[in-house]
Amino acid sequence: MYKQLVVVDHPLVQHKLTLMRRKETSTANFRRLLKEIAILMAYEVTRDLPLDKMPIETPLAMMDAPIISSKKLCLISILRAGNGMLDGMLDIVPSARVGHIGLYREPTTLEAIEYYFKTPEDIAERLCIVLDPMLATGHSAIAAIDRLKERGVRQIKYVCLLAAPEGLLMLEAAHPDVPIFTAAVDSHLDERGYIIPGLGDSGDRLFGTK
Repeated sequence: MYKQLVVVDHPLVQHKLTLMRRKETSTANFRRLLKEIAILMAYEVTRDLPLDKMPIETPLAMMDAPIISSKKLCLISILRAGNGMLDGMLDIVPSARVGHIGLYREPTTLEAIEYYFKTPEDIAERLCIVLDPMLATGHSAIAAIDRLKERGVRQIKYVCLLAAPEGLLMLEAAHPDVPIFTAAVDSHLDERGYIIPGLGDSGDRLFGTK
């Protein structure tokens, strides 16, 4: 149904996601679990990074060993909840540059309003991995990817923890060239634009603001 969708259904990811969904999960545990899932998802998201050969010397012999090519990576966090996935991703790719896009959802129209944008100057030369735990209406994801393409970015991947069918359809229609990675596709959105069954507001649960 979704041509560019990859569901990371590894048992460890699904187990940790269930713990995150529980309403009694503490802020500290929610934060830890999100980072752990981001680490696990990073393996799938970076699976197709190109490799070069590099001559090295082991304690026993010389060899041509595989090493990630010089392709530049940039992790793009959609503020504020995207920061919960950022640390986990950086644990796997510590040399990646980081960009931030600040967006908030207008409560009546649910449209994404930008309030902050900061990325590396050479962003157009990089593979950008956009991070946001929830793909709900799709407005924030589309707005963020629109801005990156305006800056000349040609290679983009979008990574979220949960996705709603409505958001997937919107994002694929707007950006059919962008692969989407998620841990689960939930049932639907409610009248407020929240994912059902979901896990609540990921930003509030991550930072303990409610």
